Amino acid sequence: MSKLESLRIAIVHEWFVNYSGSERVVEQILNLFPHADLFAVVDFLEDSQRGYIQHKQVTTTFIQKLPFAKTKFRQYLPLMPLAIEQLDLSAYDLIISSSHAVAKGVLTSPHQLHISYVHSPIRYAWDLQHQYLRESNLEKGIKSWIARWILHQIRLWDTRTANGVDRFVANSQFIARRIQKVYRRDAQVIYPPVDLQNYVLCEQKQDFYLTASRLVPYKRVDLIVEAFSQMSDRQLIVIGDGEQMPKIRAKAGKNVQFLGYREPAELKAYMQNAKAFVFASEEDFGITPVEAQACGTPVIAFSRGGVTESVIGLEGDRPTGVFFAEQSVDSICEAVLKFEKYQHLIEPKVCRDNAMQFSTERFLTEFYNFVKQAWENYSKEVSRRIP
Repeated sequence: MSKLESLRIAIVHEWFVNYSGSERVVEQILNLFPHADLFAVVDFLEDSQRGYIQHKQVTTTFIQKLPFAKTKFRQYLPLMPLAIEQLDLSAYDLIISSSHAVAKGVLTSPHQLHISYVHSPIRYAWDLQHQYLRESNLEKGIKSWIARWILHQIRLWDTRTANGVDRFVANSQFIARRIQKVYRRDAQVIYPPVDLQNYVLCEQKQDFYLTASRLVPYKRVDLIVEAFSQMSDRQLIVIGDGEQMPKIRAKAGKNVQFLGYREPAELKAYMQNAKAFVFASEEDFGITPVEAQACGTPVIAFSRGGVTESVIGLEGDRPTGVFFAEQSVDSICEAVLKFEKYQHLIEPKVCRDNAMQFSTERFLTEFYNFVKQAWENYSKEVSRRIP
């Protein structure tokens, strides 16, 4: 590790405001390279939350000081390409960006190696643009055309800045295909780290189904609730909160119980005891289905996105769940019935074993080896160019 430890390393992330999937990746990259410096568009972490970035100071952009940035920083998306380009990384040998929006767009020179771990190309600017406009009520009118023009400009910028990345890493095969589609570049797949140490196998299940996520439109919890409301003899527990809570509650039958936000320890207990975990969104990877499997709990999931790589369907030799083909109430109902018919084929121990391949230890080994090999190849290439 000594060669990499001697390098000047910068880690660039979109923004530090909470601790979710992409931040878990940054946390483990920092564990590999604790001497690295951090950069981001904004940093609004409270002191009590800064442990996962080792209480480091983060160099931010001018957006940090704009009005209402702490709560409305996403509204400054049109300025973010300009902002990220103002970060001065010229003093570093190795730049590692953790990108789902603009982080990969930092400016680098030929004597620097830029590795970008991509959680997704900018979703709302590419294949999910129409969904974004629909959910934001921006399908018609002058505001719609302004939004479409801004997203068009972001796509042009996003494509151009892909040229500044030397090596791409994707968090799933699904995202690797999206990177190929958008940037015409190959990407090494390294699944994100899932902290599974505190998820305990439980083989005795109770008679309820579980779903857990933020209650926002693309998670499609509304479809899950509608489906179980039609199956009134089955119990569904919903954990999570968000803007769609009133709308989803209005669709729920008496067999659907809303628990709101729950601390991680309590959520784990529900995961351990659930008959199955239901997952209806199209995710880049999807951490909660892996966590559920680590508890020995099967997953009923929409058959698109990263979850198809972390869950093994009934067609596999050692299944860990059941897939449904459409984001619809009928499709979810059919999948639940199918699960109940074949659930004897799904063993809790097999679910647990499947989840363990996505452990933090695996990520640390794979990502470090990738960076080491990339730096060695880069160094050899530079040496050949020097007369």
